[in-house]
Amino acid sequence: MPLKVEIVTPDRRAYEGEADSVTLPTTLGSIGILPGHIPLTALIAAGEVDLSRDGQVTRLAIDRGFVRVVGDKVSVVTEGAIDSAKIDLAAVEQAEARAREAVEKAKTQKGADPTEVAKLEQILRFAAVQRLVKGRASPGLAD
Repeated sequence: MPLKVEIVTPDRRAYEGEADSVTLPTTLGSIGILPGHIPLTALIAAGEVDLSRDGQVTRLAIDRGFVRVVGDKVSVVTEGAIDSAKIDLAAVEQAEARAREAVEKAKTQKGADPTEVAKLEQILRFAAVQRLVKGRASPGLAD
């Protein structure tokens, strides 16, 4: 029986489907989940999620969050997630450049909003993850 996988961000459902196995980056290292896995709740680190189904692998870039495994259901709640096939490197680089500029500007301002700085740092972190995942998913590169 396959795993039912759901990956949710604050603004959308990034993935919903079945998988034979799931590999996730946690704050303690990478974990693999197969059907029948013990119940688990863990902190997710920014990185790559691999969903394997019938010999095909779907890769997603995800930001920090949480994973919960109960029975054969894997639920991920994360700040950001995108399928590697949908990553537009030019758009990622533009967002990263704007965020980097805004972070530098905020560092020189007195009374900069810490929430806004944290959001900009999240954009930078997720941009870096997307570049890494897209590079790994590109044809001709070794896994």
